[in-house]
Amino acid sequence: MASIQGLAAHAAGAELLPYHYDPGALGAHEVEIAITHCGICHSDLHLIANDWGISQYPFIPGHEVVGAIAAVGSEVRQLEIGQRVGLGWQSNSCGVCEWCMRGMENLCPQSEATCVHRNGGYADRVRANARFVMPIPDALQSEHTAPLLCGGITVYNPLRAHGVNPASRVGVVGIGGLGHLAIQFARVFGAEVTAFSSSAGKEEEVRALGAHHFVNTRETKAMKEAAGTQDFILTTINADQDWGTYIQALRPTGTLCFLGVPPSPVSAQAFPLIAGQRSITGSPIGSPHQLREMLDVAARHGVKATTEPFPMAKANEAIEKVKKNKVRYRAVLAN
Repeated sequence: MASIQGLAAHAAGAELLPYHYDPGALGAHEVEIAITHCGICHSDLHLIANDWGISQYPFIPGHEVVGAIAAVGSEVRQLEIGQRVGLGWQSNSCGVCEWCMRGMENLCPQSEATCVHRNGGYADRVRANARFVMPIPDALQSEHTAPLLCGGITVYNPLRAHGVNPASRVGVVGIGGLGHLAIQFARVFGAEVTAFSSSAGKEEEVRALGAHHFVNTRETKAMKEAAGTQDFILTTINADQDWGTYIQALRPTGTLCFLGVPPSPVSAQAFPLIAGQRSITGSPIGSPHQLREMLDVAARHGVKATTEPFPMAKANEAIEKVKKNKVRYRAVLAN
């Protein structure tokens, strides 16, 4: 096999430089994907900077991959050469633990991430276990689908796990890469959707995405009026907030679910949780089964990421734009 060409970080926070590596023999259960598109996720920025202390250099970031199957391992039956596929955050799991056996491979203790301790999708090709590589429905365009493979499943998983349905009132905090997808999926499930944002200028956009209501979080009065209105609130932001205000916004039995990671520990008064039987939870990506289901739902209901394309060679430029929150709503690299 020829070496794989990509763009790698060689030190924490360094700009990406051309890098190639020998992937070795293709594993029996692996596939190799010729990459056409790769989304830029905020997780990539954290990995490049080693914010989580798990990065090993040099490494090629990228885990929102769309491309075509270029090679299949000897034991792979479900995918064929030339097929258009997607690969997200997870590229392997043990397959035999309690969580894998329950179809919750995303919770496997031996879970392998696409670009942690291995090379990801800012490249011409990438490899992964075939179980984590999903066929892309024909109705979906590659550029608008790449961000669904991490951003999309990150919002879809909790909406499904918490039984969001036409009776639900769902709040989405932060209207960015995750938030704009959360609004669309919550609307597809029939929920009444409220967008919570500090950017008053986004109101028109979020209504176009499907939100029924808009709350400007900088207005104390608007936040007070939101008290007791939501069954389920997804917070997608990476900033500290007065979380008590969002707990107050929940109806009895409501849940505040964290997708974004605020820098400080989350603290809450116990009484509103006890009195209203409210809860606080978090959610990661979903399982391969859910990824497949999400892509089908997106294809049937027209859910897509709002994207800004960049050539793969301009990845550094795209990353800088993402860092400055200048992209609406997801940057996608194209080969």
